Amino acid sequence: MARPIKETPILTGEDAERFVRDMEEVEARSKEEREASRKEFQERVKQAKKLITFCL
Repeated sequence: MARPIKETPILTGEDAERFVRDMEEVEARSKEEREASRKEFQERVKQAKKLITFCL
């Protein structure tokens, strides 16, 4: 049976300020950077699949 979901804590003080600051400082990535990240991720998935054995 599932356990009840706890309430999300409310951030206050320095934690709240840091959260807001981090949310505002998001860096936009260029299309080329996103494509490079996607290719790197796909290559890592290929490598991981070589190491994983599925038993059905």
